Amino acid sequence: MTEITIDKYDEHWPQLFQEERDVILSAVAIPFYAIHHIGSTSVSGLSAKPVIDILIEVDDLETMDSENDCFASLGYECMGEYGLSRRRFYRKGHPRPSHHIHVFETGSIGARRHLAFRDYIRAHPDIAVEYESLKKSAAATSNGDINNYCEGKDAFVSKHQTLALIWWQNEGRAVNC
Repeated sequence: MTEITIDKYDEHWPQLFQEERDVILSAVAIPFYAIHHIGSTSVSGLSAKPVIDILIEVDDLETMDSENDCFASLGYECMGEYGLSRRRFYRKGHPRPSHHIHVFETGSIGARRHLAFRDYIRAHPDIAVEYESLKKSAAATSNGDINNYCEGKDAFVSKHQTLALIWWQNEGRAVNC
């Protein structure tokens, strides 16, 4: 097990996303609908695990499987659905990952859930502060176990993802970044 750290916001995280996005676009043959920066590193000012989360939307999820060798050549471990149906998950760097890629079909609930949560946290600074505090507490009590860390955040994330989807449908707009 590796210590789970929550770092202060790093203004270089958006640049790291852009650089990795460019690498992916130049290396992978299939067309993407969109590539988004998601997760806590995509929210300005929010402390986070220093892992760049990337969401890729594609027309056909199964087509991604034909690109596994390409992603492997970029340093990614291809992990299949990795616990979420209708997703492809790729991890770069182990045991300390630097990037995670989540691939969903365009417009799927998985894609909408991640984008809505990101935009909701960006638009609600009070919720972001609460989330940051929870993440720090979960990391401190997780004993280096990522499952314990995730369980510590689960109720908050589930509640706010539901609220985010409602908000996003009514007010929010996905930002392509």
